Amino acid sequence: MLRRTLLAALLLTTGAFAQAYPTRTITLVAAGAAGGPTDTITRITADALSRTIGQNVVVEAIGGSVVGPQRVAQARPDGYTLLLNNIGMAASATLFRRLPYDVPGSFAPLGLVSDAAMTVITRPGFPATDMAGLMARLTREGEGLNLATSGLGGASNLCGLLMQRDANARATVVVFRGTGPAIAELMAGRIDMMCDQATNTVPYIRDGRVRAFAVSSPTRLAGLPEVPTTAEAGFPGISMSTWHGLYAPAGTPEAVQEHISAALRQALRDDRLRQRFAELLTDPATEERASIAFHRRFVAEEVQRWRPVIQAAGAYAD
Repeated sequence: MLRRTLLAALLLTTGAFAQAYPTRTITLVAAGAAGGPTDTITRITADALSRTIGQNVVVEAIGGSVVGPQRVAQARPDGYTLLLNNIGMAASATLFRRLPYDVPGSFAPLGLVSDAAMTVITRPGFPATDMAGLMARLTREGEGLNLATSGLGGASNLCGLLMQRDANARATVVVFRGTGPAIAELMAGRIDMMCDQATNTVPYIRDGRVRAFAVSSPTRLAGLPEVPTTAEAGFPGISMSTWHGLYAPAGTPEAVQEHISAALRQALRDDRLRQRFAELLTDPATEERASIAFHRRFVAEEVQRWRPVIQAAGAYAD
């Protein structure tokens, strides 16, 4: 009897808390450096989410792929500290062999936020005319070619791992602090190739400062209609997107999770958000993809997708 009474009291308290939520400012942690793509996506999302959830949502940019998630994993599970993270969330489960939290167990997925295509680009004078030629050279020359990335576990790194896997070769990987410096070196001719988000590369592709061989999305980009997809070019194994998702700490009441998820789906229909995402060549998540159920399943699938790729490369962060 006492146990049932305590359980009923707990449920009543949780329900009352969920109905009142939110009553104060929400902190949204961006798992990326200030000014970077994840920070930008986070700030656009926070602006729209503030209007749909009825409270201020302030962004806290924390660089590094572990520090931001750790901050949220250890936060009180009350819905007032959230995380917006990218594809590195799934990669980190394998990339780091000693994480201070569990992926995905330490988090409550609330819905996907966005998807952006990667572009496979080279220096202007690279001696290939198409994706097949690029991959053939990678197969033949291997470490004779250098491949830029913005760091282990980032989208550029993961895309590069897929390229090397499909070419059955290892390039010389050059790690930069962000894709901006990497693109500068690519344009200068000191780097041979890299993958990066279309958001970052389209201006340079259009003015001829870098060459584009493929985009990693399922369909061609409206902004680059002449560039084939990796699947069209004969390399479907390099298809991927840079996705972002919203998380709460594990243990957050389900009613609060549902409240935030519903506010996110409404925010993704916001005209201002959609315009800003379009300017970044980023697609807002669909109603289905922005749901808790889809996001939970998707993260688990992405962890399993990237585990063998990272293990085969043997490129761990610790």
